[in-house]
Amino acid sequence: MAERSTRWSQISHASDGTKYASSFDSLEANGVDVHGEARFCASLVEPGSRILDAGCGTGRVARQLDDWGFECVGVDSDESMLQEALRSASGVDWLLADLAEMDLSEPPLSSPFDLIVAAGNVIPLLAESTEHAVIGTLATLLLPTGLLVAGFGLHPDTLPLDWAPVDLPSYDRWCADHELELIDRFATWDRAPYRDGDYAVSVHRRR
Repeated sequence: MAERSTRWSQISHASDGTKYASSFDSLEANGVDVHGEARFCASLVEPGSRILDAGCGTGRVARQLDDWGFECVGVDSDESMLQEALRSASGVDWLLADLAEMDLSEPPLSSPFDLIVAAGNVIPLLAESTEHAVIGTLATLLLPTGLLVAGFGLHPDTLPLDWAPVDLPSYDRWCADHELELIDRFATWDRAPYRDGDYAVSVHRRR
């Protein structure tokens, strides 16, 4: 698959999925909690719910949710990162695809999801001018009561970029355009209150 020039592909320079995954393994080995995103998502839906990890990278979030009994699908356009996910012994369906060009008519995307999570700065690292369309696609993939969860930086200090391409008013407007309403917003995956900080975790629901 020819990869679109996303902001991620512009800065990753042929990323090394194995090295990326090892960095989280080292953090976990040193006692750092690396499963905050998965725990947050698990708290929002019923056990066994169907979850899409959009921009899954090496699959850290989807694998943990799979371990807890959720039905998971992971999608990413970075082949090196996804190859690392594919090496895991899990029940996750992994799909190499651009979030802006996914085929929604074929499994595993032909069945809707209870929750879609975009962790790890996925939204600001999309290709320029595709954000609105991507959110529309994700909204289409949700069940009528489904949730879209996204955590991303709002300042260069919380992004692997020199600028912040996405702000919350724009993100909320894109969501509203696709019938998604904001129901909660936090400063961290541990539910710290959001007070106009540099990072936000937003939960939107189908209207």
